[in-house]
Amino acid sequence: MPFIASGKTPLNPLEILKSRFKHTAFQGDQEKIINRLLSGKDHHCLVLMPTGGGKSLCYQLTALCLPGKTLVISPLISLMKDQVDALRKKGIEASFINSTVSKGDREKRLEEFVYGKTKIFYVTPERFKKAEFMEKVKRVELSLLAVDEAHCISAWGNDFRPDFSRIGEYRKSLGNPLTIALTATATVDVQEDILRVLQLDESSVKTFNQGIQRPNLHLEAEEVVDDEMKLERMVGIIARIPGSGIIYFSLIKTLETFSALLDQLGITHLVYHGKLDQSQRKRVQNTFMKGSELVLATNAFGMGIDKKDIRFIVHAEIPGSLESYYQEIGRAGRDGQDSLCSLFYNQDDLMIHMDFIKWSNPEPSFYQKLFQFLEKEIEKANIFGLEYLREQLVYKNRYDFRLDTALGLLERHGVTSGSIDDKNLKLTASLPESLIDESVHEKHINHDRQKLLGIVNYFRTDSCRFSFLEEYFGITSAHRCRNCDNC
Repeated sequence: MPFIASGKTPLNPLEILKSRFKHTAFQGDQEKIINRLLSGKDHHCLVLMPTGGGKSLCYQLTALCLPGKTLVISPLISLMKDQVDALRKKGIEASFINSTVSKGDREKRLEEFVYGKTKIFYVTPERFKKAEFMEKVKRVELSLLAVDEAHCISAWGNDFRPDFSRIGEYRKSLGNPLTIALTATATVDVQEDILRVLQLDESSVKTFNQGIQRPNLHLEAEEVVDDEMKLERMVGIIARIPGSGIIYFSLIKTLETFSALLDQLGITHLVYHGKLDQSQRKRVQNTFMKGSELVLATNAFGMGIDKKDIRFIVHAEIPGSLESYYQEIGRAGRDGQDSLCSLFYNQDDLMIHMDFIKWSNPEPSFYQKLFQFLEKEIEKANIFGLEYLREQLVYKNRYDFRLDTALGLLERHGVTSGSIDDKNLKLTASLPESLIDESVHEKHINHDRQKLLGIVNYFRTDSCRFSFLEEYFGITSAHRCRNCDNC
């Protein structure tokens, strides 16, 4: 029997599914997950479910059955509003706060969660750094903590953000509430890392792994020898497949080159990358969501995009890992209709990612150099900002993001506090040995190279591509998909 929400009548999950969410039956493992969460405070869940498989419902419906409130930690700012709006249409009291919300509204919404009727509250992990936020949230009768995109909490995850690595500390401060962690993909190593960082005892956690098969996705990979061939294949897909599509690039400069080529051919499209200001990015995203548009984008585009009818995803340059690849192709065909996922492979693209690996793992001497510079010139750094600091420390390549990586890691390890963007960066501790340990640095480099090798092996495999992906993510695969180019 589930928890009693009102103190009087047990709530039936299936009845709530029908009355509030307007579904007649649960999908996959949804019912098992919800029943486990409702069966006891220490019955935690780790959920691995394909994109479009209904992960959100697992915690949203559970929240309505529990007596207290639910806090959802998510990195997806672009999706928070959509999810909250959808919940409110169902008559569910939900809200969110993130950096896009004004200070006054943030304070008002937090008060409503702490003292008012808000049942489900979405926040980013960075919000927990605010002492005032933590102080107030500790007063809430918290029945459930949901961690979305849980692969981000792992240092080995494909979208690592420093504050995700501290969720275990935050969870402890909140009294170790019942917890559900959810993601579309995680290798065995990342699954173990999720439990470790969340400080969850393995014996108290049940893992639900629904696999990654998406029967409506056609996977294909092809070697393209030069840009001319790449453009020809790209134009062929655009002409052959009507509807919305995303073409992913690793580098902004390559994206801009192909955007100009498509312009010359009269092919209308949108462009999305990190150089655009926030208002431009939002405009592109809104336009894409409303119509049958083509967008050329870096991998910044797509996190939180819940568009059902994306008919094709093209990787014009290879991604850096199979984790990234699967997350990105997972945005296609969420309506269950046939969709194409095409990977263009060029040996030269590997060199781009070798640079990315180097910049994602700054050498120990770079950390020492940064720390010594901040010791002497932190006031100047705060006054003149990130670009000034970049000019002092990074000389050769404007795409080199070692500084961004290093600053993030210094904050994670408590060496700095504040932010150079907010002009309040401070040194708060000395460099720990593990930042300057050559063997640790080498281990991280080799790990990322192995991830890149996974993409190479995926391109080269003669076996079923979905089976290859399943085995990579630690899932025993017994059948072929019959829908990839190899099958």
